Amino acid sequence: MRADPALRRRLSRPLPRAEKLRLAVEIAASYLRVRRRIRSAKLEELLALLRGEVTDARVAAWRVPDEHVRAVRVARPVGRLLPRLPGDSRCLTQSLVLTAMLARRGIGSSVVIAVSPAPEFKAHAWVEHGGVPLLPPGDAGYGRLVEL
Repeated sequence: MRADPALRRRLSRPLPRAEKLRLAVEIAASYLRVRRRIRSAKLEELLALLRGEVTDARVAAWRVPDEHVRAVRVARPVGRLLPRLPGDSRCLTQSLVLTAMLARRGIGSSVVIAVSPAPEFKAHAWVEHGGVPLLPPGDAGYGRLVEL
């Protein structure tokens, strides 16, 4: 699932400003959709709804051949931009936004929810593609609870 070195070099180049702007607008729009729906739907239903927003035109428009590199290319800006937006941009919200964006590009992913019961209960969520975390998975103290 790893890209060849030539493809990695090409994708490590900065995105053009217009592409960065389009991606930022898509992240903000996805965030608003997630925030609006997160209160009224069960998590499994919300994920199905977000994954169902795929269109063939959107998938065809994304031309990078290596799926994992495409996933990373989308995940990085999500992790950078969402914490700067007002409102709830914690791990679950970031994971849902990224899942929706990946689905629109025809990229499968899993949302992992993990917990740390002691000394104080904590929960964390992140997205994986092919078993590789696209968002920070938290420290070793978290045990996987569910993968959706």
